[in-house]
Amino acid sequence: MRKIDVKNYMEMSGQRTCTEKGDFIYKPVVAPQSKDAYQCHIAFVEIDPGKQSFDYHYHETDEEAFYIIQGKGMVRTPNGEIEVRAGDVITFPAGPEYAHAIRNHSETEKLIYIDFDTHNLPEITHFPDTGKVEIQGPFSSKIYDEETGRQNANPRLKQGVRESIVYQGE
Repeated sequence: MRKIDVKNYMEMSGQRTCTEKGDFIYKPVVAPQSKDAYQCHIAFVEIDPGKQSFDYHYHETDEEAFYIIQGKGMVRTPNGEIEVRAGDVITFPAGPEYAHAIRNHSETEKLIYIDFDTHNLPEITHFPDTGKVEIQGPFSSKIYDEETGRQNANPRLKQGVRESIVYQGE
């Protein structure tokens, strides 16, 4: 039997993560395939005013839900932008019709949300703006150009976060 673990988000330092649209703080509290859980992933995300977290993307198998704790944000979707604020929950099933990216559109207040994800391997994540695709398995993760099939020459490894690769443009 596994020990039940309690973590305090306020005591965690988090990891500064950079993307093409800005940087943000990522605090994973439940990591998949760890002592915490095998098929879910929970992280707190903090985005400074005017910044965005992960690049616009969609998943083939994983689903996500965001619970907004503080601030206001704009979620980009294939059907336009949706404003979210503290207390809102927004869900993203798998598939291209649920592509998404969230940005903090406040000029002064930090946007903080909880990102709840399923974690199914293998997983394929598409980045429509860049034409890149990430293929993630239990032991590796690689990014490819969807058109040519060539592997990204300079992937950036996010240390300690599912060891996944975040595309940063070329």
